[in-house]
Amino acid sequence: MPTAPETARNGQADLIEAIPEAVRDGDNRTVRRLLARFAELATITDLYALRDALDTARPPGAHG
Repeated sequence: MPTAPETARNGQADLIEAIPEAVRDGDNRTVRRLLARFAELATITDLYALRDALDTARPPGAHG
């Protein structure tokens, strides 16, 4: 059985996958909800993982 920190890690990984998907879908309400949950759990390391996930979700040629 996973320990509490390990369970939180798994939840963060799920969020890091879900946020770019919601961004691609243009689902602003879900993006806000997921970011709020991410903010409750995130560490500095998680921010880098989220940045990388969002970079791969960005369509080619998109800036911003």
